[in-house]
Amino acid sequence: MEASGMTLDELKQVTIDYYVNLQRIKKADTGNNPELEYQLRVFKNKLSALGIPAEEYEM
Repeated sequence: MEASGMTLDELKQVTIDYYVNLQRIKKADTGNNPELEYQLRVFKNKLSALGIPAEEYEM
């Protein structure tokens, strides 16, 4: 896992942080944003692939 210079734990933390940031944007967004919804789905799948339940980080 260190081919990119990150450990698995670092990769997990970066992915969690990014997902949480997307959640904050979604909460502040008052309109329909298909790209935001797509990015949330992508990162939710990435968290799942890393064995992290995304539901724990949803607002």
